[in-house]
Amino acid sequence: MKTTEGEIVNRKPSGIPTPSPKRDFLVYYLFVALLIKRWNRDSILGDSRRVYGSLCSCTFLCPCITQNATTPASEDFCKVAMTYAIHTGHFRETRLDGVTFVVVAQSKAIMSAGEWVMGIIVDQSASAAQVSAIAEISGGKVGGPLAGFAPLVADFRGIEQRAITFQQLGAQRSVMIAGMLDQAVEGIPSLVAAGECLAIDNTFHPANKRLNLAKALRSVINCFGIRWDDTSGQRNGHFAPFAWQG
Repeated sequence: MKTTEGEIVNRKPSGIPTPSPKRDFLVYYLFVALLIKRWNRDSILGDSRRVYGSLCSCTFLCPCITQNATTPASEDFCKVAMTYAIHTGHFRETRLDGVTFVVVAQSKAIMSAGEWVMGIIVDQSASAAQVSAIAEISGGKVGGPLAGFAPLVADFRGIEQRAITFQQLGAQRSVMIAGMLDQAVEGIPSLVAAGECLAIDNTFHPANKRLNLAKALRSVINCFGIRWDDTSGQRNGHFAPFAWQG
């Protein structure tokens, strides 16, 4: 049947158990753990100095993080852009110094339920070899942290190259891709650790288990058929260094 908003709803026959998000997440967690274990030591980003920043459509604090993606987002969907800025690194024999890429996705309210729409934007300065490397890493073809997204994606809308401007200024992080993405976040200052932000630790997150908490200053997404425009200052953001090594 269809709801008033046109969303297709599948009714399950009686006697068939309703899926449990927490149970399904445990299965998903085990699957991802195997993929990460498969990450080839010779096929990784082997150096340090990388920065991750993200902003999603959830109100602060994103429930997907605190509930391991088993509880509904604050909206009926999650729209997210995850920016990875590599200062130094490599994939096999390909150097990735200075390469920035963005993973843009939209999911249902419960992220671990799948049916994601996803696309990837790589900085226009990247070579063909670098774009190919990012495609393998972000697509989870070689295992590793981002392999967890692969089983969730139902509609992959490709890879595009555009000029990406990623900036860091104090506790602020911003990313700009003309006509496609304009996002900025500011970290929540800690009252007990000068110069640091509030953080959440031991998360199940591909970038880093420890994330600095932030709120959005602005968030505009207009790419891969995913659209979002918010300047309320109440949306969730976070950032962290990342170092993917086998």
